[in-house]
Amino acid sequence: MQLLKSFALCLFLFCFVLLLPAQSNPERIVQKNIRTVRLHNYGDQHGLPVYKLGSADRLELHFDDMDATVKSYYYTYQLCDYNWNPVRLSPFDFIKGFTQQRITTYRYSSIAFTRYTHYQAILPDGNSVPTKSGNYLLKVFLDGDTSKLAFTRAMVVLDPKASVLAQIIQPFTPQFFKTHQRVKFTVNFEGTNAFNASQQIKVVVLQNNRWDNAQGNVFPTFVRGNNLEYNTENHFVFPAGKEWRWVDLRSFRLQSDRVARADYSKTATRIYVKPDIDRSAQKYIYYQDLNGMYRVTTYETINPYWQGDYATVDFSFITPTQTPYAGKELYLFGQLTDYKLTEENKMVFNVEKGIYEGSQFLKQGYYNYGYMLVDQNDPTKRVELDGDYWEAENIYTILVYYKSFTDQYDQLIGIGKLNTRTDQPGITF
Repeated sequence: MQLLKSFALCLFLFCFVLLLPAQSNPERIVQKNIRTVRLHNYGDQHGLPVYKLGSADRLELHFDDMDATVKSYYYTYQLCDYNWNPVRLSPFDFIKGFTQQRITTYRYSSIAFTRYTHYQAILPDGNSVPTKSGNYLLKVFLDGDTSKLAFTRAMVVLDPKASVLAQIIQPFTPQFFKTHQRVKFTVNFEGTNAFNASQQIKVVVLQNNRWDNAQGNVFPTFVRGNNLEYNTENHFVFPAGKEWRWVDLRSFRLQSDRVARADYSKTATRIYVKPDIDRSAQKYIYYQDLNGMYRVTTYETINPYWQGDYATVDFSFITPTQTPYAGKELYLFGQLTDYKLTEENKMVFNVEKGIYEGSQFLKQGYYNYGYMLVDQNDPTKRVELDGDYWEAENIYTILVYYKSFTDQYDQLIGIGKLNTRTDQPGITF
């Protein structure tokens, strides 16, 4: 019996290790004056920033400088391997043209109470173009000095040589059957010269365009001719979550259903969101959401990027016992916080009111968000307080990388994308 228990424990630990994220989040904001950084496909705020090598594809970069002055911002590309480690190549080996490019398009905010300078760029610029496929870290910095880093954003450059066929499966493992989603897929690498495909080809799977919980470092289950099959119970299994909470901030004057009240002054606005509660025990309901992301948009302006206003938005969370979670920290979570568990995103318990409170300085738009409960002694132990339901709608992206024996970097040769739900939009139970 003791031997059986030891075997079961080892099996659990083995599965747990395999389910750990493949990499950490490569995106970060260094300068405190930078707000609302957006990098996405042209015209699609929720699209993963993908540039097809040698194509007419374009990406949009937007950000605000709250100092409201004109500064000399530059950007450059850093080629990385599939795990976001910088490769040891000269920038001239993967950038055609100038290795640094100045951001020359900017506008002062107008109409808004909050003063800021909005910067934007269309990438890649004709004078600075990535020439190799793979993972790229877009670095934005001041005065042409890369040590004055403002922020980084992740983007990928695709050279299509492989195709992906994928589907979402409900896991058979009892503890994951009702709460997780498993991605099963096949990669056809006929367009490559892979001599040892199981070693040379790597895959990474993203859930809702997030790099913080990406999974990879997995060998294929089977190799059949030019096809690699990934189909085991312990790999690419993601907590399904639930449809995200939302707050509509497209107008500060017309308060939406999730806004409790607002305070207005001549120079600023403060929005109070209605208190949230633990939803983990609630029945699953499907409704359209942004999968944890947000959209910069307004009701009352022509261009939200430089006419949208900012407000201090107060969030609050009521625990079932109206007491703090013992030995745990509560964080506001989502793209609005860059999926980071930092002091700025931590909720503080108000003893007098018996609730957690936190605030964010947000631009007008439509926001998805959630709450993450983290163990104080072990930050890897995290629980989202919305619960996990395998029926939840999520978007999965499969990235296929190839590295020949002579390459010093991982080529991105294929992308597969699928949604867990194929039914029509609406509300279902």
